[in-house]
Amino acid sequence: MQNAKLQIKCGSGKARSRSAGQSLIELLLAIAFAGVAIPAIFTGFVLSRDGKAQANQRLLAIPLVREAEEAARIVREKDWNTFAVNGTFHPVISGNSWSFAQGSETVNGLIRKIDIADVQRNSAGVIVESGGVIDPSSKKITTSVSWPLPNAASVSSVVYLSRYVANSTLTQTTQADFNTGSKSGVTVTNTAGGEVVLGAGGSADWCNPNTSIVAQLDLPKNGVANAVSAYEGKAIAGTGENASGVSMAEINITNTDPPISTVIGTFDGYKTNDVYINGTYAYLATDSNSEEIVIVDLTTDTKVGYFNTSRIDNATSVYVLGNRGYVTAGYYLYVFDLSSQTGSRPQVGNDLFFLGLATSVVVNGNYAYVSLASSLIEMQIIDISNPQSWQNTGWANVNGTDGKRVFVNQSNTRAYLATSADENKREFFIIDISTKSGSRPIVGSYDANTMNPTNLSVVPGNKALLVGTGGEEYQVIDIANETNPVRCGGLQVDSGIRGVVGVLESDSDAYSYIVTGDSASEFKIIEGGPGGAFATSGTFESSTFDATQSATFNRMYPTFTKPSETTITFQVAASDQNPGTGNCNGVTFSFVGPDGTAGTQFATAGAIPLSTSGSYKNPARCFRYKASLSTTDSSQSPTLYDMTVNYSP
Repeated sequence: MQNAKLQIKCGSGKARSRSAGQSLIELLLAIAFAGVAIPAIFTGFVLSRDGKAQANQRLLAIPLVREAEEAARIVREKDWNTFAVNGTFHPVISGNSWSFAQGSETVNGLIRKIDIADVQRNSAGVIVESGGVIDPSSKKITTSVSWPLPNAASVSSVVYLSRYVANSTLTQTTQADFNTGSKSGVTVTNTAGGEVVLGAGGSADWCNPNTSIVAQLDLPKNGVANAVSAYEGKAIAGTGENASGVSMAEINITNTDPPISTVIGTFDGYKTNDVYINGTYAYLATDSNSEEIVIVDLTTDTKVGYFNTSRIDNATSVYVLGNRGYVTAGYYLYVFDLSSQTGSRPQVGNDLFFLGLATSVVVNGNYAYVSLASSLIEMQIIDISNPQSWQNTGWANVNGTDGKRVFVNQSNTRAYLATSADENKREFFIIDISTKSGSRPIVGSYDANTMNPTNLSVVPGNKALLVGTGGEEYQVIDIANETNPVRCGGLQVDSGIRGVVGVLESDSDAYSYIVTGDSASEFKIIEGGPGGAFATSGTFESSTFDATQSATFNRMYPTFTKPSETTITFQVAASDQNPGTGNCNGVTFSFVGPDGTAGTQFATAGAIPLSTSGSYKNPARCFRYKASLSTTDSSQSPTLYDMTVNYSP
């Protein structure tokens, strides 16, 4: 065993040499590996320790960034002007809220700062780094937290903050709101709660007559005024029921705003029940049984002719069309010749008998329409094309009480009838007369409540005026929806109204003339609304809105309708306060469109442009808007219902 062991240990000389060399190589490799691995392992241990520290710094820094961002938002919402100052700041607690202090701060070895800088936008409103226009209502907020140890590093965030846009709005929507603005060729009405439309007629509308009595006149003597007829610039009023008044007063009316009425002539000697003016002649329906119709020359205010019916009845109404006159008296309709106005005027054709007292007559084309105090029918239609044979062709039974007055539209398709009061029945009816024969259907009706109607008129703007005694004596009815006429306004005069007529002037001013039982001012003029012919164009400029401090006006939201053949566009104006007054008084406004120039208009809602120079500025303290309305169809108008402007203090 020992020999064998020795053999194995000693072996031959060649075997020993190879084994020793291999061991040396392994040793050298081990030394080389240790030279590389040991420093790497040591460095890894060091980096691992520093990385954990960096991560801890980062974990501390991120909440500080988020806190600073929130502080910036709070400072922005409290006061934009304090917030929007370029520079470096840090947040501090002031009272129970945040504010800014100059420069950076150190928190537990971390350096925190907020950098505020301008924002630029291109023509499309997109934020760009350079080459754009400064947006005075936006700021770039860069919040960063840095640390020097164990290694210099930082975390940061960038946000863009604008003025707080959801906190304030300017809204104009009522008639009172719009009436504070200035109007040229437009008017403010109250059909749908307040709106601006084309047309004249001042600032009133048919549905709001309580503030629209623009002229009153005391007629001569003390008679009871019970009839009125008029055209532009002229009216005649008749008095009856007693002998203490004049038969007729001729009234001149100026085309001014407000109009001025003056009695320029009178005629006396009769009790007058109805009047009709035609050119330079007045026709009086009287209670004289020898001269039921008296013809007065208005150039001299003297009687020049008359018509005597074949029966002894008081005339209740008179109407003139062309060279014929029409008069109701008792149960009859008479037609008389007016190829001349002088002397005794002859009757044309036979008189026509009705099954009820005839109370009024209106003529349109070849048809006469007569209201009747009858229990069977309240309106009769007569074909008057053949004077040798008048023909009763149609009628209306409205299931009301006595017919008092009838009115027919220009197209001869609708008749409007007023009847006496009845607590169980209606008093105003719209009747379809597009066909003139047979029983004519009722399209719509209206209850006047406790008012007893005496007269009516239909005026531009789809309104009817119903007047009478008792209750609300002047009622305005919206007949735009014929199947459901509704009251849209009224007036209480407490003395009864006996007559009413609507007058549309050539400049589109519209008025109603009424005669009342007010002994001190029997004749009154009520301003109506825009006339049937709308102005071709007009502008509405709002009153000045004072934001009380600098604010950014962000967006405008108009609500409007624009029928075909009409247009409506908008511009805005904003300006700094008057340095002399310290407010918006005396400020000059420059109106611009969406691109910030005077040459463009808003067609709908849009962003209000920004500007920091020139006569138009935004942000600013003082603001106005302007609406431009136009039409090529005189029967159509655009309508501005309301305007809302969003702004940010």
